[in-house]
Amino acid sequence: MDNKIFHNPRCTKSRQTLSLLEERGIEVPVVEYLTTPPSESELTEICKLLGVHPTGILRSKEPLFKDLGLSLTDERSAAEWISIMSNHPKLIERPIVIIDGKAAVGRPPENILSII
Repeated sequence: MDNKIFHNPRCTKSRQTLSLLEERGIEVPVVEYLTTPPSESELTEICKLLGVHPTGILRSKEPLFKDLGLSLTDERSAAEWISIMSNHPKLIERPIVIIDGKAAVGRPPENILSII
């Protein structure tokens, strides 16, 4: 997967993470994932890079999660969770940074230091 940051400009942590990259002279393409959501295959790859089940990058405290009638105890396959996030990108944790085949969630922003 190419280098990039899945970014939400309205999110403080996402903006801080992008600034942290810029301060270190690291330029990566910015993907505003709410307008250009990652595909199911990209989300699957992100989970592999992070070493997490899809629920590991799911914003379960987002009101939309409850509005959709979802629960972390739902018996769903990884593919089903990926599909839900692909169709509802607001449920994807942010920001996610990918650099040189490694990924990190920028919560807190300093988490990305382990991959740069």
